[in-house]
Formats: sequence, C-alpha cells, structure tokens
Amino acid sequence: MNRTENLNQLADKEKVWDIAVIGGGSSGLGVALDAISRGLSVVLLEKADFAKGTSSRSTKLVHGGVRYLAQGDVALVWEALRERGRLLKNASHLAHDQPFIIPIYTLYDRLQYTVGLKTYDWMAGRLRIGKSKFISREETIKRLPTIKQEGLQGGVVYHDGQFDDARLAVAIAQTADDAGACILNYAKVSGLIKDENGKLTGLKVRDEIGKKSYSIQAKMVVNATGVFADKILQMDQPDSPKMIQPSQGIHLVLDLEFLGGKDALMIPKTRDGRVLFAVPWHNRLVVGTTDTLREKAKLEPEALQEEIDFILETAAGYLTKAPTRVDVKAVFAGLRPLARPKDEGAKTKEISRSHKIIQSDSGLVTLTGGKWTTFRQMGEDTVDYFEKVTGIEHPKSESERMFINGNTNKPHEGHWAIYGTHAHQIKILIDKNPELGEKIHPSFPNTKAEIIWALRREMAVKVEDVLSRRIRILILDAQAAIDAAPAVAKLMASEMGKDQDWIDSELEDFNKVASKYLIKSS
Repeated sequence: MNRTENLNQLADKEKVWDIAVIGGGSSGLGVALDAISRGLSVVLLEKADFAKGTSSRSTKLVHGGVRYLAQGDVALVWEALRERGRLLKNASHLAHDQPFIIPIYTLYDRLQYTVGLKTYDWMAGRLRIGKSKFISREETIKRLPTIKQEGLQGGVVYHDGQFDDARLAVAIAQTADDAGACILNYAKVSGLIKDENGKLTGLKVRDEIGKKSYSIQAKMVVNATGVFADKILQMDQPDSPKMIQPSQGIHLVLDLEFLGGKDALMIPKTRDGRVLFAVPWHNRLVVGTTDTLREKAKLEPEALQEEIDFILETAAGYLTKAPTRVDVKAVFAGLRPLARPKDEGAKTKEISRSHKIIQSDSGLVTLTGGKWTTFRQMGEDTVDYFEKVTGIEHPKSESERMFINGNTNKPHEGHWAIYGTHAHQIKILIDKNPELGEKIHPSFPNTKAEIIWALRREMAVKVEDVLSRRIRILILDAQAAIDAAPAVAKLMASEMGKDQDWIDSELEDFNKVASKYLIKSS
C-alpha cells in the first residue's frame, strides 16, 4: 500500500467512486473487501489508523460465540461458525485453531456443557475445526497446571479460532488495495456532499498528515465507523436520534505462566453472569472481558478500576496463583458499538451482537453492531444495498473466496508467521542490511526490518501505528513499548526523512497513549 499514490487518486475531481466507505475498522474493511470482489470501485477513508479503535482491542477470538448459543441466538452462531471456517481458510497465517477447556466442578455442568458444545460442533458442520469432549480430572490438570483442583471433576474441551486482529485489518486493507481499492488512513471525513434533492453525492475529506482537503464523488456512501456512527448520522441529519450504545470491554495481559499450558481457559459463568476467557496469545496470556455501559465514544478509552478488579478477582477464583496488579503487563479497553436498546433496563450482555444496516433518506447506508468473526458477511450484506441506493445492478459477491494478503498454509516459524508469504521479503531486508536484524526490544523477537516493512508496505505513519498495531508490543507489554519507542522513532525518522522535532512530537504523543496501557500497582 502506498499512501501518497492513494491520496493522488482523491485529487481526480472527475472520478466517481461506486462506494465510499467511512471507517477503517473490521466493518469498513469488510465492506471494501466485498465491494472490490464484485468489481466495484471503492475508496475507504479512516480518520486515524486502521483498527485504531475497537478492532485492535478484541479478545483475539474468531468464534461462533458459545454464550450466544446459550442465549438462544442460533442464527448469529450459525453465521459466525460459517465465517469462522472461511477465515481460518482464507487467512491461515493469521487465524488458527485454539483448544479451550471449561473446568467442570459439578455433574450438572458436565452434562450442560458437553451437550451444548456437541451442538456447537454439529452447527459448524464441515467447517468444524475440532471435536469437543470431556476429559478426566488428571488430564485437565496436566493441560491446565495452574487450575484450582478442589472439587475439580474434569474438563470439557472444545475448539474455536484465534487470530491477530490488527494484523488481520492491515492484511485486509492490503488485499483490497492490491485488487484496486483506494485505501487511506489518517483521512478524516469532514462533511457530506448532497445534491439539490438532499441525496448524498460525495464527501469532503481532510488528509490529517499533509493537512490538505479534498472533495470526492460517490454513488453510495457507507458509514462503518463503529461507536462513532452517530456522529456521521448527525452529520447527515442533525436531529438523528442516537442509535449506538457503547459498551466497554477490557483485557489484562499477563505472563503465560499464570495458565501454564497451550490451552485456553473458558470460565462459563462469572458472578454477574458473563463469560471470561484466558487465552494464550503471542507468548502472553490475554484475560477478559468486561461489559460496561459507557455514554461517550472515545478513540482511546481507559479501563475502569472496578473492571480491572473484576477480572483479577474472577481469575483468582480459578487459578492456584492469583494474579495481582503488579503482574499485569498491559491493560487495554475497547468499545463495542451495540444497538441502543429501546428498553432502558436491558443489560448489555443481553443485547444481540448481530449486525444491523439502515438506509437514511439521503441514501447514507450505516452498518452497526456485529463482531470481527462476521466482518466479511457484514460487508457482503452492506454492499447488497448498492442496487437499492443507486438503481444499478451489481455483480454477485466473491469475497468468501478471496484469500487474504499473505495467506499461506506453511507460515514461517515463530513471530514471522503473522507475515505469511511476506516473511521472506522482510528477511531479505536483513540480508541486505544486517543492522536491521537487531531486536527492537530484548524481550521481544521483532526486528528493525519490520519497522521498515511497516512504513514501506503497511501504511504505518506514526510510532503508535508501529508499536501498537503492526508490531503488537504496546498491547503485550506497555512498559517495553515505552522503552522501545525512542529507537523506533529514530529509525522511522531516518526512513521517512523527518527531523528531531518530529521525533520529539511523536514520542510525546506515543507516551501519552501508552501510559493508559500501564496499570497502577495499587
């Protein structure tokens, strides 16, 4: 992806795009991918970086949703299981099978979860990735050495998918870009353009890096801005009622030793009736999540102290070594764009995670809700509105057959796996300049060459783009990211031709963000 080349496409005032997508998270990228699969011209505009918000702060699961099955949302689970199978096939370098174990302490739980997960297996059909089964107490302890053993009768093993969310976002952006889409980060939509009949005909866009403004024409405009969807809706119709209810979910990152194995732990019922996961990810343990109503949508939400306490207390009830605040390497928070319930008393865990598409009088198409697993289906359903909005017949979707950039069944070993087929190209950079083989931080395997690759091929612009979403150090260990930032900024400045003022400004911005990922010890 080349940001300068893509920006130049916006300068063509005569060009009329078939679809303009606002938002570069999972939803917007799914729309762009599906549109380009049909041969439609598409431009995607993201005001910050790809997956800067919610889409880089997930539980890292590609899943059907065991708890949605328990809630009776069978249609959502069916759809998600189908999409899970497709994603594990189309992005096999970024998504893979992850075994989970539910510890069993009562006969009723054994019966309930064994039957429920057999149903889960059956629903996945030929796209199933592993059989669920009951395992003995001894095997449960062997696979989860730190699990509390008092009263333990055994465990139920089931399989779901695990992935790297921000890396997948970048790979989807590259896939759409390679196929002819114009994909841009740091391109903020500042206004909507309408004709004399009030119909949407285009957008006003500002390049947040070069500080230049553009006007573009489009036959259809999609609002895929997640928790910020209301802002675009009110830009379209100032009196639009709020339709988004942000719900915050946080995760704590610990050393892997707190779980002790390669299997993930699923706690099916916490004290407030939710589910908690402890998932091995990039040699750390991600533990979450919460479900807390928030009134205001923020690009950089912060974990509440009670959320942190809730996760630590719940984990302590199942692990022999109880984690404390001192053990937390990083904490990150994301906001789910839930549909605002008509019933004010509705609990967030009861609100459906199904996506919703609405078309306003101006022709603006808004996509809300959904989850990472179903991003492609959400995109297909949204692009299906093209004919309704424009009156132009559109080709059938082909996105379910599109391999995601870098896809390979034989990824390189270790941390190189996430780059898929591109890993060898990064290694060539090191062969040409051995200095680029140096580590960014002694506790992580990532090299300087990956920074150069992120700048040249992945549209990284800021230090945070690199350390948070191209290389996941900020998510995995906030202090390590802060320590690595000066060297990263210096290398970026050298590659981009920036001066010391740029370095100082970037480090100030990054440290401000990174401090929110640190946890106070008391």
